[in-house]
Amino acid sequence: MAIYKTPGVYIEEVSKLPPSIPTLETAIPALIGYTEKADRQGVSLSFVATKIYSLLDYENLFGGAAKSKVTLWLDAQDQVIDATVDQPFYLYDSVRLFFANGGGQCVIASVGNYNDQVSAATLAAGLSAIETDPLPTLITMPEAALCREAHTLEATALAQCAQVQNRFALFDLRLQHNPADFATEAARFRQSLGMDHLKYGAAYGPWLVTSLARSTDFNQLMFKRKGDGSVVSAEQLTQDQGMQALIAEIRAAGLVKATPESQAQLASLNQKLYAQYMLAKQWIDAANIALNTLPSTGAVAGVYAAVDQKRGVWKAPANVSLNEVIRPVFNLTSTQQQDYNVDVDAGKSINIIRKFTGKGTQIWGARTLAGNDNEWRYIPVRRLFSWVEAYVGQGLQQMVFEPNDANTWVRAQAMIENFLILLWRQGALQGSKPEQAFFVNIGLGKTMTANDIAQGLMRIEMGMAVVRPAEFIILKLTVKQAG
Repeated sequence: MAIYKTPGVYIEEVSKLPPSIPTLETAIPALIGYTEKADRQGVSLSFVATKIYSLLDYENLFGGAAKSKVTLWLDAQDQVIDATVDQPFYLYDSVRLFFANGGGQCVIASVGNYNDQVSAATLAAGLSAIETDPLPTLITMPEAALCREAHTLEATALAQCAQVQNRFALFDLRLQHNPADFATEAARFRQSLGMDHLKYGAAYGPWLVTSLARSTDFNQLMFKRKGDGSVVSAEQLTQDQGMQALIAEIRAAGLVKATPESQAQLASLNQKLYAQYMLAKQWIDAANIALNTLPSTGAVAGVYAAVDQKRGVWKAPANVSLNEVIRPVFNLTSTQQQDYNVDVDAGKSINIIRKFTGKGTQIWGARTLAGNDNEWRYIPVRRLFSWVEAYVGQGLQQMVFEPNDANTWVRAQAMIENFLILLWRQGALQGSKPEQAFFVNIGLGKTMTANDIAQGLMRIEMGMAVVRPAEFIILKLTVKQAG
């Protein structure tokens, strides 16, 4: 209280509003992986959490895509059976997908360059690099799906999210090209991941065939026979197919006198040459698809950011079409998806990405890895609680060392209730009235004892009736008899 010693008029401003809470972002991913370079004006950015705002920022600091080699596996007729990318790196293209799908600012943690081998230990060091950074709220590691070790890396990420609390991890299953192999991979993933902190992460699959601008040089392709693994050069293949001889024959046929016989010969040769052209085109197309097949979490993180911006963190990041995506590597039916969405044994849900006619490729699931947990099975519920906890905790920092008395309790309660009313009005909480949507309790005899106060503890209890996604919409139809 002010002490007045001189006669006069004194003006005091009295604040009637509760303390404000600073705004916290909800969807800023940390993308961890390998980059072409990592420096800012000669200063190394390796294992340094670095914020960027655009793809141009990324390219200036971390470079571009890796120049990966593609191996095409051919049968006896030189048809492509399989296409594999030798030592792929996915971070750059995942960042491209992030921005293409609505992402804004993000954090990059470079753990090595394209001369290194992908390892779980190195990616784990990248996780450690972002641990104390308060900015990231999402974690994605596109190259984690290349690691052959047991899923200790994913478990480490989940443990970090549980410790930080305002953080959520996105995981890709390993690349598979058909539903049967994907089912085997899903079973292995569920068995090896463990059961700790599952509510802080979500898994997605299958991988995506994207439309990003990537291409390969025909002369840089490696060809191998599927049976014995023998290497065949592009020159050998074109010689084996007799392309040069065909071209010479066509030229010769075109110079002879135009007779029905010569015209028929020319047409036949043209057909053969066209067949060889189509075969070479198949090789190039298969190589480009292999290069543009990417893990999904870069695009998914972009959807998280876009949905949070447009609707709010309480809206499920699902039923949203993905940009720069042609299709999943394979498509699953509703019946095939059942066991991924609801796992009756381990409870680890896997969110499936599917293609729908007229809608494009969409995320068709919104469950955490704790898919059987009644409280934390849904991604928006977990993320909303994490965000509110961090948001309120940040606001309460200003009351540390304030007197632990009724005046401070009223201020704290008013601050929290004001924030929750805003959430309720935006549609994040259920109930037709605020008292149906949430409660905030604080005070002696309510949440604290005299001993708590003596120890400097101010305890607050909050409860929220969070909206949940309409995952299953049931339509009941009855046939009405006439008359």
